[in-house]
Amino acid sequence: MSHSLPQSSVVYRRRRIAALGAIGFVSAIAGLAVGAGDGSRGDTTKSAASAASSVAPKPVELPRGGREIFPTFRVVAFYGAPQSRQLGALGIGTPDQAARRLARQAEPYARRTRPVLPAFELLADVANRDPGNDGLYRTRQPASVIQRYLNAARRAKALLVLDIQPGHADFLKETRHLDRWLREPDVGLALDPEWHTPDAVPGTVIGSVRASKVNQVARYLSGIVREHDLPEKLFVVHQFTPNMVAGKAKVIQPPGLAVTMNVDGFGDRPNKVAKYRQFTHDGTRFHRGYKLFYEEDTGLMRPRSVLALQPPPDLVVYE
Repeated sequence: MSHSLPQSSVVYRRRRIAALGAIGFVSAIAGLAVGAGDGSRGDTTKSAASAASSVAPKPVELPRGGREIFPTFRVVAFYGAPQSRQLGALGIGTPDQAARRLARQAEPYARRTRPVLPAFELLADVANRDPGNDGLYRTRQPASVIQRYLNAARRAKALLVLDIQPGHADFLKETRHLDRWLREPDVGLALDPEWHTPDAVPGTVIGSVRASKVNQVARYLSGIVREHDLPEKLFVVHQFTPNMVAGKAKVIQPPGLAVTMNVDGFGDRPNKVAKYRQFTHDGTRFHRGYKLFYEEDTGLMRPRSVLALQPPPDLVVYE
């Protein structure tokens, strides 16, 4: 069963090419349910065995093993939502079809010393041109859709990354709304500041976020990892203008999070490479992301060219 966002309200991303030029250029793994009860009363052997197994349960791991994302893996992701092909590659076809296409796209990035960890970056909040009943200019993805993509991600041994385009909403409140998913060991989070426009209609201006707001979300997410003894979570912040993350140097990197700044803008190769160089040599030290657009980029870069970037990106996202 499909769930549709109002087509008239979906904000498409075509104006990015103008912005790029004008400015100078984004539960089914089971939470480790270790049996708490031993299921016996009089059998000492069974009780002892159960007690031993409950003393040292095996920590839950990432879909392809281990508990640390970087530098163990390079993450290659599809971005989008099922409501429209215009929202990105992830929404084309069924989730399982997207997983197969992602596997083909990710294959050239795999190295013997650094395998690929695939990811679905699903729009959990979609920015809208109309305010909606709550006046917040965003539509939340139905839970059934998130679960469907999580199930498919698990079949593909991939991460699910929930992306927030908040419109007029608050990033932390939208993150809390996703709490049930973020408690899962294979679900990460992405913030899309371009679509945080509390004083304007999304799509009419380029949005931004302050470092203090990013840090609120980072602390909350790190707390979930600590409380539930989860493996490292991917935490992505999209950026394609210098002011999109105000006070970027003050963004924290708390335990349990792979904090990644994703260079998110489309255009021709020289501009994209220059933008990547600018945001990876700006005095900050975060994991590095790079975004590619199948339709909007002029001359889509091949994986070998992406890996030739210095430094090579830890995260590669296709929209």
